[in-house]
Amino acid sequence: MSIIDTAFVNQFSANVAMLSQQMQTKLRSAVDVESVTGEKAFFEQIGQASAIERTSRNADTPLVATPHARRMVTMTDYEYASLIDDQDKVRMLIDPTSSYGKAAASAMARTMDDVIIAAATGDAKTGKDGGTSTALPAGQKIAHGSAGLTLAKLLEAKKKLDANNVDPSIQRYIVCSPEQIEDLLNNTTVTSADFNTVRSLVAGSIDQFVGFTFVQSNRLGLDTDGNRKVFAFASDGIKLAVGKEPSAKITERADKSYATQVYYAQTIGCTRMEESKVVEIACSES
Repeated sequence: MSIIDTAFVNQFSANVAMLSQQMQTKLRSAVDVESVTGEKAFFEQIGQASAIERTSRNADTPLVATPHARRMVTMTDYEYASLIDDQDKVRMLIDPTSSYGKAAASAMARTMDDVIIAAATGDAKTGKDGGTSTALPAGQKIAHGSAGLTLAKLLEAKKKLDANNVDPSIQRYIVCSPEQIEDLLNNTTVTSADFNTVRSLVAGSIDQFVGFTFVQSNRLGLDTDGNRKVFAFASDGIKLAVGKEPSAKITERADKSYATQVYYAQTIGCTRMEESKVVEIACSES
């Protein structure tokens, strides 16, 4: 049962306050999203092939073996439920149901971001039946070098994507924590013009730098050396599969003395579509 005694009238609370938390998903709009049906989803990949020179008249039509692969996503259900007793409502000045609904929706949004982050640099399930695990190769990783996020690391990430022939017209993103923005401000290699741009990043007036749209997240994990796992990617390099959009039901529970239940559910999965479109950047925070 939800514990909401701190919001009772005799505690002088006039509203149910939402504590500081991430309220919306920050990454859904940055990745490729596809609706799917079923427990698993497969996404086909067509690789690079070469044309064959024609050297004579009336020659047989050449057949080219086009590289073909696939990625698998396993759909996972996520739920959230919380109970609010009718007695609690009577003892309060307001009905807390709407605030509890916001808390539930926020939990779903954060879960969606966690799933995307895990898929970006984790193992991808590949092969006809998804039975092979494909890790992000070392060539797509930038070592920390005893430093945080630097201009040099940003340029190297851009170079890796360019060297992999990633279409420059596809939106590129970099996901980092506020610590990395501060790193850029404190980096002596950043020119005065760059410094002004980074200051705008901090202020939130712009969100782009060195060809990347910056997404700040406090949900990035650490690698085995304790460095923050920042990552850059092209938007079509990560696929979010949505089996069921986040949905809400607010109903009475007869089995719980007719308390109001706030219930949310969603079904999602995610995979990295191409290693060449994702770059992991290790950033020291010491």
